Amino acid sequence: MDQSLPQSLFLLCYTVDKEKFELTNLQGRGQLLRAAALTVLTLDGLLSAAGKKVVRLPAEPPSDPFLAEVWRDVPAEKPKSWLPLVHNKAHTAEKPIREQLAATGVVTVRHERRLGLLAVDRVSVNDPRRVLALQERVRAAVLRGSDPAAVPMEELTMAVFAVEAEVTSVFSGKERREHEQALKALAARFDDAVPGLRKALRDSYLSSRDVGGGWGA
Repeated sequence: MDQSLPQSLFLLCYTVDKEKFELTNLQGRGQLLRAAALTVLTLDGLLSAAGKKVVRLPAEPPSDPFLAEVWRDVPAEKPKSWLPLVHNKAHTAEKPIREQLAATGVVTVRHERRLGLLAVDRVSVNDPRRVLALQERVRAAVLRGSDPAAVPMEELTMAVFAVEAEVTSVFSGKERREHEQALKALAARFDDAVPGLRKALRDSYLSSRDVGGGWGA
């Protein structure tokens, strides 16, 4: 079953051996989903990026509702910085992606209450093997030292984003250090394709991590 890049990045954050989405990977997930959508829109020719700014191009909106929402957030007249497009609505990004995955049976969402007051959505992946396969493809793009030009753009993007948002279900801190040069080469190719977005993702993630912020409305 085909998945959008934001959907794949959502699943990438699942820790299979613990059967859950760990809290350490929640702080940057909204930003990951927004940045993934902005990447797709740019690569598909619906946005034009230059430096640290981006502008919406004349076109019909994408058929995917989440991509269409993000596309409409980008102004058509005056270029806008990447950072607010990644950061300001990060807390709203998770729910629509989660609902898309639930509608296709990829995840199950259970609404729970803690202490009788606080409502919490618990998300479980119905086929963990699917997530493992996805994570291994992304890891292989880095750990095998592949030529960046030969790595499919979707897998390259997921690898680069997982590093910028420190997604522990994909790479450990030790792996990030040991494969620093390979990661830099992949990041450089991404920057050529979508200039400015990777740094905006990193800045957004660091700002939310530093204040202990979480995303997931």
